[in-house]
Order: sequence, then C-alpha cells, then structure tokens
Amino acid sequence: MKTHETIFPAGRHELYAVHKYSAAIRSGDLLFVSGQVGSRTDGAPEPEFEAQVRLAFDNLKATLKAGGCELDDIVDVMTFHTDPEKQFATVLAVKDEIFPKAPYPNWTALGVNWLAGFDFEIKVIARIPG
Repeated sequence: MKTHETIFPAGRHELYAVHKYSAAIRSGDLLFVSGQVGSRTDGAPEPEFEAQVRLAFDNLKATLKAGGCELDDIVDVMTFHTDPEKQFATVLAVKDEIFPKAPYPNWTALGVNWLAGFDFEIKVIARIPG
C-alpha cells in the first residue's frame, strides 16, 4: 500500500530530473518539501544573491501550492547558507517579508560549504489544511 504521494510544481525546473528527487512528498496530512534553491527553469542558479533567495522562496511557494499548502501552513523551516556571516542579513530581510507576523514557523539555519552551485537553500515541513 502506498503511504505517500510525490508532488511537483507546474513548470518544474530541471534539477529534479538531473538529481533524481521529488519536489515534495505528501504523507498523511504533512507535506515534506525538498530543499528549494534559487534556480531558473533550466536549473541554473540565479547569480545575484538576494535574487537567488527570492527565487528560492518563489520555488518554495510553487511547490507548496502544488501540495495544497500556503506559507501559513509551514511548521518547520531549515535553511542552508554557504557564507552565513555575509548572507544572513539579506536572508532575514527577505524572510521578514515572507513571514511578516506571528506565529512564525520553527527555523533552523545551517552554514554549509557546498550547495551544488547555489548559495541558499530552504527546506520545509507543512501541515496540509483540511
């Protein structure tokens, strides 16, 4: 018996096929979203950092929508940063626009040394409304 369903947004980027992973998995009333990066439709990174962060959030929103969720349904966030000290102010500014008021989701930020050519990645778990 299948216990989960794969989710892909409309107009999905090439990274899913190249790296062989799902954008999200629906399991029960939870949506587990794979790390979303600021990739263009061809899978290439957006070169400017703030634009890359914004595009990662846009890709996240598209994946959430495909899974029947919105940003308000997110309960847990994990972000990955290649240079947290230099990047965090930009990320927080964008995050404050995306999540302007409480209640805020849980948030864990990690510094990493490699993100396959990207500088920011966001992974979430959301509760599917209904």
